[in-house]
Amino acid sequence: MNSMNDTGVVAGSASGRTRHTHRLRRLAGTGFIATLAAMAATTLAAALAQTVGVDFQVPDGGETIPLPGFAVVTGFFSVVGIVIAVALLRWSDRPAKRFVWTAVSLTAISLVPPLLSGANTATTTALLGLHLVPATVMIPTLARSLRTRTD
Repeated sequence: MNSMNDTGVVAGSASGRTRHTHRLRRLAGTGFIATLAAMAATTLAAALAQTVGVDFQVPDGGETIPLPGFAVVTGFFSVVGIVIAVALLRWSDRPAKRFVWTAVSLTAISLVPPLLSGANTATTTALLGLHLVPATVMIPTLARSLRTRTD
């Protein structure tokens, strides 16, 4: 005489969904706070570089990168990182490891444009460093939020 308790099945299913939703919200919240920290750190580092004489003038177009531009670009790509992290949490069996691999690869690729920009050595070096500042904030923070007991 086997019977199935439908109530238990529904409750277990809803509980799993609630736990998953909680992890997604926690990841998004942590990512948002890390994004603000990365934006502040990058803008501060760019301001410090300007005070020691880096002009951030890129010959391609002859324009100087404005200080708020660093915050905007950092914020945009940090949000892209959060979206990647959320997708991996949703669909990957090893989200933390895959996120670190993906984020480090994308960070390495992001180092190519400053090298090809034709800017002076000080600007190129500063831009390379400014790519690494938000990476050092975002990657470990999001990877920690993605960790599970099996990672």
